[in-house]
Amino acid sequence: MTGSSTYLDYNATAPVRPQVKAAMMAALDLVGNPSSIHAGGRAARAVIEAAREAVAALIMVPAQTIIFTSGGTEANGLAIESAVAAGSRRLIIGATEHDCVLETALASGAAVEIWPVDANGVADLAWLGERLARWDRADGRPFAALMLANNETGVIQPTGEAADLLRTYEGWLHVDAVQAAGKIIVDGRGCGADTLALSAHKLGGPQGTGALTFGPRAVLSRRLHGGGQERGRRAGTENLPGIAGFGAAASAAMTDMAQIKMQAAWRDEAAAYLKTEAGIQIVGEGATRLPNTLCLAKTGFSADLQVMALDLAGIMVSTGAACSSGKVRPSPVLTAMGLEPLAGSALRVSGGWDTTQLDWTRFAQVWLEANQRHQSRRPASAA
Repeated sequence: MTGSSTYLDYNATAPVRPQVKAAMMAALDLVGNPSSIHAGGRAARAVIEAAREAVAALIMVPAQTIIFTSGGTEANGLAIESAVAAGSRRLIIGATEHDCVLETALASGAAVEIWPVDANGVADLAWLGERLARWDRADGRPFAALMLANNETGVIQPTGEAADLLRTYEGWLHVDAVQAAGKIIVDGRGCGADTLALSAHKLGGPQGTGALTFGPRAVLSRRLHGGGQERGRRAGTENLPGIAGFGAAASAAMTDMAQIKMQAAWRDEAAAYLKTEAGIQIVGEGATRLPNTLCLAKTGFSADLQVMALDLAGIMVSTGAACSSGKVRPSPVLTAMGLEPLAGSALRVSGGWDTTQLDWTRFAQVWLEANQRHQSRRPASAA
């Protein structure tokens, strides 16, 4: 709940947490470049290192493996571009990856292959095994990108199993954990990632701050050149307030994981109600999903009309990936799942740290009323 409105678009961005605002205000009061060795610089450096420890704790990795970036897009790009610089000439990209992963891969100069998914949006491990068995060593080290949880459907991917297959061929697995972190327990090494990307604003932190963590099998190359910040891996004066906010968001996310987990029951109750009353289809229902995410579709009720009707009632949701808003094209995620006919009517509802059961209940009631009004206006032959 946000004021008198119901905000259910956390997968686009989460409201900033009170702890984050406090941490950022405190950081703004500091005067000193974190690279300076005087007292002001040392105070700023201490804030950054405390945040690094907090972010590392959230995903259970050593703090020295955290590189702060401008967001999840840069973190994903740093991993992909590093792999290409290290000699990977062919990249395997999951069919439901975020656009920033696919577009970076396509722009890298390497060949790109799309890794298919099943009808629930789960990556086809048999396909990966067969493809790796035919790998041409002239293509360099195998590299694959597989997000931990999908931003549109919430479907959780088998990254550990994928990593096992890749390591048989000395491959590199990159995991985009932007949507997963703070919503489920993320073990940065246990999930098999050689590199893993995060973003602060999905956790209730500030926009414009992210991180990449790397394991011992990753070979990173600096893509932003200049000073020696981030242990020489990412040049540029650090975003002190943003990083401080990221650390505060990571710490808060660890404490309210149980509340996020409870949302699965609230979401499922709302979904069951709408299935019974309106016959909606739930995308990815047969797979394990994030507890906060519901992707539903109702044939004949366009996603744009659904969003507008809900918005007029004070409920904020999305038609899919927020960064794809305004693009007149079917969701690549649903298309990859073989659900292109539903793509134009798919709605994404996502809760977070400040969401209540009442928010989910209100959403379901208002959506049903909007659907009933819409259906009453349609010709009988179109119903």
